Amino acid sequence: MTAPPLPLLYAQHLTRDRRRSVHTVRAYQATAERLIAFLQDHWGGAVDRPALSGVSATDLRAFLADRRSHGLTNASAARELSAVRSFLIWSGGEGARVPRLKGPRVKKGVPRPIAPDEVIALAETVAEDACEPWIGARDWAVLLLLYGAGLRIGEAAGLTGAILPLGETLVVTGKRDKTRIVPLLPQVRDAIEAYVAQNPWGISRSEPLFRGAKGGPVAASVIRANVRKARAQLGLGDRTTPHALRHSFATHLLGRGADLRSLQELLGHASLSSTQVYTAVDAAHLMDVYRNAHPRA
Repeated sequence: MTAPPLPLLYAQHLTRDRRRSVHTVRAYQATAERLIAFLQDHWGGAVDRPALSGVSATDLRAFLADRRSHGLTNASAARELSAVRSFLIWSGGEGARVPRLKGPRVKKGVPRPIAPDEVIALAETVAEDACEPWIGARDWAVLLLLYGAGLRIGEAAGLTGAILPLGETLVVTGKRDKTRIVPLLPQVRDAIEAYVAQNPWGISRSEPLFRGAKGGPVAASVIRANVRKARAQLGLGDRTTPHALRHSFATHLLGRGADLRSLQELLGHASLSSTQVYTAVDAAHLMDVYRNAHPRA
């Protein structure tokens, strides 16, 4: 009887022994499959456990170069490298030695909106690093709320079970107890519902929606710490914070034609001057695009 492929065995290990989420297992299995397919072509032969133990830093650099040729950004490439390392450690067993290779880094500079693929890579990495699947689902939902609905981290942490069942909009209580209504994208709604389905503590209308590991309300500092850890893995700059996701929400909306008054309402700003900051950020982003397209400009 033919043994199952290594990526499948790895996926079974992640599910059974590491209790990773279905989303994480699928992503890591896909990375393992891509690595083996690349090495088979790169080496010109079958790839098994003994062969994987001989993977060198040069091989990994070649793999990353191939993945980058398919359009991967720095953040996605760094995440791919992290998944490859995990697969190689599992494949080699206890004491396995994996080549040390510094992942690509994102240039640091003045504040800029985070690209959508970097937001997803960040949220996925935070979720995958969680010690329990339900905590990963929680962090995924919180970060999508910041980017997909423009919430402040404190606003997301302060939500209660009263928002359930979810509709197409969400009532948010912001600073100075001012309430506003924000649209709830299907992807954000799905993330919250997936978390609710896994939450082991139960949710009542008066209790916090997002719980900490011991059942109390999740602390904003916990989400910030998880983001710091993930951005280091992905090589993102230290300006990549939970609040930066809210900035990105605003800047991307403005770039797609949203007017300042509507944006002010969505963000819950008391004055229009606070919202006008994003016109400067968006202009700076457009100048970056222009310079990259016209190096001699």
